[in-house]
Amino acid sequence: MFDILALLQCLLPEIKVTTMRQLSQIITAMLAMSGRVTMLGISRWTLSGGSYRTVIRFFRTVIPWTTVFWVFFRRHLFCPNDVYL
Repeated sequence: MFDILALLQCLLPEIKVTTMRQLSQIITAMLAMSGRVTMLGISRWTLSGGSYRTVIRFFRTVIPWTTVFWVFFRRHLFCPNDVYL
């Protein structure tokens, strides 16, 4: 499996390190899961440090999603020669 944390490094100026670590664990767990995705299921599929309380704390965290999506797009998807609407 590819290293998700490496892809998300560009987001560190916008997101706290703790939130980034939690996001990485949650993404990895969600990719491994099948069926319904619940907070309890996510916590069961995470490695150490991904308790149910940690998952709850992550989903209560305010994240500037518009900025996060823009920074990720500019870093990994943007091509200056293409036209975007």
